[in-house]
Amino acid sequence: MKSPIALMLALALSSPLAVLAASDAHDHGKSAPHKLELNAGKKWGTDDALRKAMSGIQTSVTQTLPAAHAGKASAADYDAFGKDVTAQVTYMVENCKLDPQADAQLHIIVADLMAGVEAAQGKHGEKKRASGVVKVAQAANAYGKHFDHAGWKAIQMPH
Repeated sequence: MKSPIALMLALALSSPLAVLAASDAHDHGKSAPHKLELNAGKKWGTDDALRKAMSGIQTSVTQTLPAAHAGKASAADYDAFGKDVTAQVTYMVENCKLDPQADAQLHIIVADLMAGVEAAQGKHGEKKRASGVVKVAQAANAYGKHFDHAGWKAIQMPH
């Protein structure tokens, strides 16, 4: 993910849909996948940076989701959550070295993570903040289903 870092990161932080556009530009004419797929029936490989970042995101979600679900998370809690997930995505983008096909799949996860961050930070209205945490949790669970991360445990969803 290193070659389009500046563009992709700037776009990811401004708009989750722009991440998919950046992946299209990065692919030099190949269209980006629009849904997650396994690698010929197997999970995609990962590297240390990706595993570290996703573990951090998983920790943030498991700490924030119960309060969000109970309606007890404050605006400051959501903002801190968004800031932490964004920092993890930034680290992932700057340090991840996946093969191009796995990278293309990861772009889908990153777009979903950043869409969740936007909602959690109130960019879609105050009432959508909790749903942003849920969106990040869903993206993290999709990562676990499609990427080989030893010891990964799915995040338990409230409903």
